Amino acid sequence: MNKIYLRPTGFVESPQRHEGECLRLAGHMLWFSQFEVIRRTASSTQRHMVSVRQWDQFADALPDEERKKAAILFERITAARPALHMGARTIRLDQPHVMGIINATPDSFSDGGKNIDVDVAAEAAFAMSSAGASIIDIGGESTRPGAPLVWEDRLSGAGTAVSIDTRKASVMEGAVRAGAAMINDISALGYDDRALEVARVSDVPVVLMHAPSQSSDPHKDGVYDDVVCDVFDWLEDRIAAVEASGIKRDKILVDPGIGFGKSLTENLAIINNLSVYHGLGCAILFGASRKRLIGALSNEADAQHRLGGSIFLAMKAVEQGAHIIRVHDAAETVQAVQVWRGLRDAALTVSA
Repeated sequence: MNKIYLRPTGFVESPQRHEGECLRLAGHMLWFSQFEVIRRTASSTQRHMVSVRQWDQFADALPDEERKKAAILFERITAARPALHMGARTIRLDQPHVMGIINATPDSFSDGGKNIDVDVAAEAAFAMSSAGASIIDIGGESTRPGAPLVWEDRLSGAGTAVSIDTRKASVMEGAVRAGAAMINDISALGYDDRALEVARVSDVPVVLMHAPSQSSDPHKDGVYDDVVCDVFDWLEDRIAAVEASGIKRDKILVDPGIGFGKSLTENLAIINNLSVYHGLGCAILFGASRKRLIGALSNEADAQHRLGGSIFLAMKAVEQGAHIIRVHDAAETVQAVQVWRGLRDAALTVSA
């Protein structure tokens, strides 16, 4: 096993002051000045910091196979992500977007099933949309550890771009017919034998999330040698399989699956190294809102008291180029992103 990964780092606030020393990250509002080069064999992992200015010289000295793969990663990291077309809405990915969560399940860990009623769910979705959430993600089944599967008609709509969070092909079909314009599948279209075909025919963007198990419990079987690289490899293989089924890469988003079959240490490693996943060449969706790791780091705060940690993790992801942030607290996260956007605009327009 000889593998290479590139993690963009050394982010630059005002790239216009450093011409030739930084590159734009995935068409985002971020520029970086260094790559962390991760070279992995069966027995060891080596890491080197290489500046953008020195990149060509470094890459030319790599062995043939590593040089070819590094060139692919470089192209993916620096290429702009195409906009998402979700019904009448176009979501441009040159800036971060907030996805608001509506859980239409009776045992949601975060809201206790308060959105089962269609009218209540619609009102909550409208409030999130009005607050600035670009997408509403409607959960059709619970994914907490040990949760039973729920009936497939737990769907609702909202007056904005709508995503359906489900592993079930029949739920996907019904939701798309009802107006959903994205499929968010925690099994990366692997749980239901019909899911790949339904997603292909539906012709909507799909989110492929990493989870170590495709069984009814997506949290089990999480064993890794290097969680950051192992998740990268798993997602890369899954993207290839989904592409082979006829779904184009520009319709694929990836989610490293924070909290799914990963320890606290492993979750933190993924968050700290999130920018490596730009090497997959897909838009990145990040979801850590109200998750257990926040409680583990803050005196076991329960799900209703994890707002501060949720916003911090959201902005940590934004600062590494995540394109979509999936959250329960949409208004508060939108405000944080807007302030970040103001800072970025100021830095990008300051005179050299």
